[in-house]
Amino acid sequence: MAQDLAHRRDVLTGLTATAAGLWLPQTVQAQPKPKRGGRIRVACMSSSMADTLDPAKGALSTDYVRHYMFYSGLTQYDKGLTYKLALAQSIETKDRITWVVTLRKGVVFHDGARLKPADVVYSINRHKNPDTSSKVKPIAEQFAQVSQTGPSEVTIRLTTANADLPMILAASHFVIIKAGTTDFKTAIGTGPYRCTQFKPGVRTVGTRFDNYWKSGLPYLDEIELIGIPDEVSRVNALLSGDVQLISPINPRSTRRVRGSNKHTVVETKSSLYTDLIVRQDAFGGEDFTLGIKHLLNRQLISKALFRGFATIGNDQPIAPNNPYYLEGLPQRTFDPDKARFHFKRAGIGRTRVPLFASPAAEGSVEMAMIMQEAGANLGLNLEVKRVPADGYWSHHWMKHPLTFGNINPRPTADLVFSLFFKSDAPWNESGWKNARFDQLLTLARAEADEAKRKSLYGDMQTIVHEKGGVGIPVFISLVDAYDKRLMGYEPVPIGGLMGYGFAEYVWWGA
Repeated sequence: MAQDLAHRRDVLTGLTATAAGLWLPQTVQAQPKPKRGGRIRVACMSSSMADTLDPAKGALSTDYVRHYMFYSGLTQYDKGLTYKLALAQSIETKDRITWVVTLRKGVVFHDGARLKPADVVYSINRHKNPDTSSKVKPIAEQFAQVSQTGPSEVTIRLTTANADLPMILAASHFVIIKAGTTDFKTAIGTGPYRCTQFKPGVRTVGTRFDNYWKSGLPYLDEIELIGIPDEVSRVNALLSGDVQLISPINPRSTRRVRGSNKHTVVETKSSLYTDLIVRQDAFGGEDFTLGIKHLLNRQLISKALFRGFATIGNDQPIAPNNPYYLEGLPQRTFDPDKARFHFKRAGIGRTRVPLFASPAAEGSVEMAMIMQEAGANLGLNLEVKRVPADGYWSHHWMKHPLTFGNINPRPTADLVFSLFFKSDAPWNESGWKNARFDQLLTLARAEADEAKRKSLYGDMQTIVHEKGGVGIPVFISLVDAYDKRLMGYEPVPIGGLMGYGFAEYVWWGA
């Protein structure tokens, strides 16, 4: 059965000890009851003419926010990194290859049309069409067939078993649009808000959809989404009252925001990481890679760069907040002696080694400078090449022997491994290949027993930790800031802005 996200605010009573040793009842004040009404402005870091209402083309946080505002998926993420049923009333499978989806009844699009199986079939299949230019086309290739099999039923048949399908379908790229839609100048979806204005690079405005399929939601009358690329300007806009919610903010700004009695910050522990990429076809192979990993001063990076808003990493891409995280791997530390040993075996000597960094990869410029100084003490000639954010991902990322990446949170271990570590993945940053890893990935997808599945993912993390071509020093927390009158705001690990889905749940408490 579908379980809608509830907003329960219970009044708790308890007993508290007095100084005299007596026990007296104490009432804890209930949280304010959500109410309708109000308008807010929200500022994110990205805004450009490439802004899109097409879910298939979403690439930035503002795209994801727009898509969750105006559309709904068959499933949706919750704050426990699991999924809840949404447009799907049920999703059933016997073999994890064939999945039968029964649609929720009574759901309507913003133009009044009723949700039909044909809409779901069209929405999923379009990702496989090269002309769509979908960002998730490699993931969609596993959909062997998607077809209507009943008045309210869709059957999805996969090429191979994948127990994570309900989690995959919760991604903003897979939200449901009307069958046949090709024009995305506006958005006709089943989401909590109707698109009333969309000007790429300027603003997006959504007004509450009164026929939303979740009773009582959303609360706000209107949300305006804008972009303010400069972080200091975003903070200034919040503190001046021009906007009521901003994302993200630099950890250095948290003290300033908290110094205001009208504003606060929320930290979301996440799986976001900036990684140092060592191309495996360059320099000294495995020894050079190990030397670089021991040159990463993880404690310093966490403290100096992120002011503690980070979790120490261990060159395994699965974060500690993931249920499949492998505990117990020996922690790789900053160890100049080990780094020197591996550099010597790699035969690097005083060879000039360019290291490309950019503000596009969060914290990479500062990491590069820290590594340059540490390397110089060992005789390693790291030459930091700072390049602009504009064009970094197309012209530099994965294009040099040493570069930085910046990997957004992904909801499942399978997606992380499939997109960035599988031997033939287009985003396999280091060009690393491991046949055993690929075999385990396929086995883990099909494994229904959770204990066995966790063991398989643990083996894969061990392989990446020991043999992989990227160094992951920390997992970076996501930090948002908002007006205290905005209520109902909670961290959701998939991303900032409540996993990009804040619009559905927050209310104005003024």
